[in-house]
Formats: sequence, structure tokens, C-alpha cells
Amino acid sequence: MYSSRGFREWEIGDLDVVRRGRTYHLFHLVLPNHDYIAHAVSEDGMNWKRTRNALYTGEPGAWDDDMIWTMHVSRNPALGLYEMFYTGLHGAEKGYVQRIGRAVSRDLTHWRKDNEGQLPLEPREPHYEQAGAAGRGWFSFRDPFLFRRDDQEWLLFCARVPQGFVSRRGCVGLVRRRGSDYVLEAPLFFPRMYDDIECPCLVALEGVFYLIGSLREDVEVHYWWSEAFRGEYQSFRNHVLLPRGNYAARVMRDGDHVLVFNFFIDGLDVESGKRTLPPPKELRPGLHGGLELVSYYRWTEMQRGSRALGPGEFRAVLGNPAAGTAQEEDRLTVACRSGFELFMTAVEEPAWVWSGEVRVHHQGQCGLVFDLDDQINGYFISLDGTRGATQLRAWGTRPERMFRNYVYEDLQSATFPVEPGGPFRFRLIRWGSYIELSINGVVRLTLVDRRFKGRNLGIYAESAELTLSQQALHRLEEPGYDPQ
Repeated sequence: MYSSRGFREWEIGDLDVVRRGRTYHLFHLVLPNHDYIAHAVSEDGMNWKRTRNALYTGEPGAWDDDMIWTMHVSRNPALGLYEMFYTGLHGAEKGYVQRIGRAVSRDLTHWRKDNEGQLPLEPREPHYEQAGAAGRGWFSFRDPFLFRRDDQEWLLFCARVPQGFVSRRGCVGLVRRRGSDYVLEAPLFFPRMYDDIECPCLVALEGVFYLIGSLREDVEVHYWWSEAFRGEYQSFRNHVLLPRGNYAARVMRDGDHVLVFNFFIDGLDVESGKRTLPPPKELRPGLHGGLELVSYYRWTEMQRGSRALGPGEFRAVLGNPAAGTAQEEDRLTVACRSGFELFMTAVEEPAWVWSGEVRVHHQGQCGLVFDLDDQINGYFISLDGTRGATQLRAWGTRPERMFRNYVYEDLQSATFPVEPGGPFRFRLIRWGSYIELSINGVVRLTLVDRRFKGRNLGIYAESAELTLSQQALHRLEEPGYDPQ
């Protein structure tokens, strides 16, 4: 976990990760000043340590003397160097015009700006808004991402077309690079829907191109697909890659794995919400062509022992006479005809993975609970096996407020495919302040939350009957640093 928290609680900004040898290198903006690009390193992609800052704003009068924004780092095999394309703003223009420049490094630690020739790049018509165009008054030309394919290179970036409804001009811009020449081309994707498509990136998997971008409108990460790089990018019915609160996602290849890193915004305010870098997830093509997120492969490496959770360990805590349990081997069946009941067990593990199988026999309301204290304040995950919906809620008491002394806040929701009457497997991770829920192997909920720290987990039922089986609790190595 990583937050780069200083005087303000939201200093980490847009980011990029690259691996060199055994070490992961994280580069990120530092808010609110945007005056340098920070650098951190990790041996596992999860626990980070700050090191020498990578890049600073230019001297007064330089094109990047006001702020530095989003960057992308990759290795240029032809030059034997690492390249960082980054966004710069000029103070004399009040930062209203964004440009894209370049820095180079041999070791990812010592960087030198290299903006000769056509660099820095800037927006120009006929493809993109430029100074003097009728629009918002400031111009999007930022968040570069270098994509290589068959010895060809393109820069993707967040941009806007010069015509159309002002709040719907956002596009993914395109620059073709040939040696030291950069040619502005027509947008790679213009959906006519959004104000901006931030932090765009592209990955090719099994012959399909997947375009990923973050949207301020809903504070989510979306994606689109095409069978050709310059083809028509289409969306699936469920085109959300990372649910609400996750932002500025970037992809990287880690050997045979394709990882996605992003920051999480607590409070859902892109401009000022608390930000944390959670563990990465892995990308893979789904059965029907869409993208799926699966848990990071290193979770298995971090396990420090496992134990079965026996059905006899769970106890009803609310005393509802309409509720009851039945046990058979490793299976626990709970039912509650009227009202609500919780069935909990205490755990000593401070960081864990809880896995099992759920079969719903009578669908009222039911789900998982964790981090509950003795007053049953904690997290509640609803599992709707009929509609294929899940939602995480913070639920508890707030005694300092007399007339509204409860906490009842929906934190995140998602959908998942279901087979009517069939069971589904779950995998819940609690690692420091990080929460991740997978259903049938696919990550559905992923967020950072610090509200509760109880040591009870279990299940709940409201006019429902369900069976929990094949349970296991795996102890995890604790985070080296978890922001509080």
C-alpha cells in the first residue's frame, strides 16, 4: 500500500509503473503543486519505498515551468534507454495549454529532459482544440501513453476535438512517431460522450485491442475493444473495468502477466479525495471477448498458513427466533424466515484471504460480513445470486450524533454473471485497508477503506436460506506500510 501522504491526504496523483529486473518502479504526480514526478520502488509491486524524485518543473520561462502532469515510462530497445513522455504546463499561459515532452534515463533513477526538434508537442487543428477555439477556455493535450506494435510507435493521449457540444468533445488523440518525427493524426477514438477520456492506455490480448480510459463523470475506469488498431472501438454492455472510486489506470506487462495499476479515491472527488495506491490486478480476456480482472498472482506467495473454517465456529448473535442453522460435514446452512440474523466467528489473523462456496436456496437478502466489532459495526457485502449483483456497505453506529446515530453508506457495487440455482465461489481479501472481492475467479469489488477494524467475519440472512461450504482462511503477510 502506498499513499505519499504529507500535509494533505491526497498527494498521490496519476501514475505509471515499469519493472526493471526484480524491481518495480512507480512514478507518480504529487498534488496539489504538480511540481515534480515522484519515484518509488518495490520488490513485490505492493509495498513501496520512496527514492530519488524523477523530474521537476522547468526553470522560469520554460514550456513546463508551471506544472508537470501525467507521464508514461517505457524502454526504447533501439536506443537502449528508458523514455518518459510527460505533460507540461507554462506559467505565462496560466497553465491553460497542455503540451507533451520527453525525458530519458539509462537506469530509471537519473533523468534528463530531451525536447529537441518537434518536442514538446502541442494541440493543433484540424484534429484537436487549440488556443482561440470556442470551448472551455483550457485545452486537453495530456496523459501520453506510448504504444509499440510491429516496429511502429504511436503516442495516445487525452485530447478534445475542436467542434461539437463542449462537454462531449473528449477523445483519445494519436501521434505517430517515426524516429525523431512526430505526426499528429486523427483521434484514435471519439465516442461523442465525455468531457475527457483521461489516462488512456492500450493493450493487445489474443488479437484484440483493448482501449482503457478514466472518466471524471462517474469516477470509474472504462474500456472499449477493436479487432484492429485503427478500427472502430466498441463497448460491451458492461464496459466498466474498475468500479467506482478507482481511477487513472495504467497497464504494464510483468512477464506473462498483464497488470493494471491505479489509485483509489476515498470520497469520489477526483480533485481532492484521499488517494491510495492499492495492489494491482491482472487483466485477461473473458469468455465472451470482454476484459476480466483477476487477483494479483503474488497473493499466493504472501500466504503464511491456512486453516479450514468449520461450520461449528459460527454463532448467531442477534437472537432472532425465526433463524436457525444446520451442519453437515464442512457445510453450514443458515436460514432466517423473518427479520435479520448474523452468524459470526472471530479471527485472529490481521490480514487474510477468506474463500468458500455459497449456494442460495431461498433468495431473500444475504451476504458476507467482516471486520465487525462487538457492536456489529463493520462491512456488509450483499450477494444477489438471482440478479447477479453485489454491493459493499459500511454499517454501524455513530454515537456522537444523537439524531442520526448510524452509519449506513454504500461504498461500491458491481454485477456478475449467474447460473440460476447454481453455487458460486467467493474470495475476499482484507490486507491493511485494502478490500477485494472475487466471485467465480473474477474481481468484482476493489477499494480502500479504513472505517472498521473488528475481528469478526461471517454471513447474514434476511428472509433467506443459504449454504456455505469449502471454507478456508489464509493468513497473509501484513503490509509493510498501510496509510491510516
